[in-house]
Amino acid sequence: MPFPSDEIIMETSRGLVAQLQAIFGKHPGFRSAHAKGVLLSGTFTPSAEASKLSVAPHFTNPSTPITVRFSNSTGLPNIPDAHPNADPRGMAVRFNLGNRVHTDIIAHSTPFFPTRTGAEFLEFLRAVASSPPEGPSPSPIEVFLGSHPAALAFVQAPKPAPASYAKEAYFGVSAFKLIANDGKETHVRYSFIPELGVEALDDAALKDKGADYLQQELPARLASNGTFSFRLVAQIAEAGDAVDATVHWPDSRQVVELGVVKIEGMVPENAKEQKHIIFDPIPRVKGVEPSADPLLEMRAAVYLLSGRERREAS
Repeated sequence: MPFPSDEIIMETSRGLVAQLQAIFGKHPGFRSAHAKGVLLSGTFTPSAEASKLSVAPHFTNPSTPITVRFSNSTGLPNIPDAHPNADPRGMAVRFNLGNRVHTDIIAHSTPFFPTRTGAEFLEFLRAVASSPPEGPSPSPIEVFLGSHPAALAFVQAPKPAPASYAKEAYFGVSAFKLIANDGKETHVRYSFIPELGVEALDDAALKDKGADYLQQELPARLASNGTFSFRLVAQIAEAGDAVDATVHWPDSRQVVELGVVKIEGMVPENAKEQKHIIFDPIPRVKGVEPSADPLLEMRAAVYLLSGRERREAS
């Protein structure tokens, strides 16, 4: 299936940003999705295996400074951290490789995406927006989910609230190609696995949590413990594995560790920096290339459009 043209990508991306804002409202200076978040700083240290798979600088340098954003779902800047719609949580990591040189990995706490393409995701959002609780059945979203099993699986997947952003696993839903020194290409999907383990809260525990418990927990954790870490791992595809973001690769696929993400502090002027930074789903660095996943270019365009709006907000 051919990729959509640049014109179609931009048209669909503008539609996605507009639809997200129609659902959640316009909040100048904030993201259209994953609006509520927090920025931290730290260091990435690659494993020996990483340099065998890729010549990318963050996989071959001894270490790389990073910027990390944890976030809640939705375009609501003040969504309570305990709200069920705040999941899946997000984790974006920027590897700062030099002056205005960087590459990013973007992940969230549900290990797959509801649709294969941006156009399908726009259809999904429009179905959500036109399905009020008091409306007739089957509603547009019920019809959509009935004909899109991947979206139904995403909606039905358990999404428990984490005890901490530091105790959640995050999954990169898109596949990428790692390019080795000899030119060998390896398709992978990334995951961030917390060194502290995964810990979710049940409904009883959530009742006692404040609206910003996740945001407030991080500086307290850093003040008492100094740092916390994640292992960056990659699941390696085999011949014939689809790079469609809705398709899981078998659990039997090899998983290798690429390095350790160590979170070391809060970013000063957090709100200002969050408004400015625009994460990019496309790697744009030697040694890592996008796969044929049709979602990637659309996601990059949505992030850019939303980011430009955010920066222009007074």
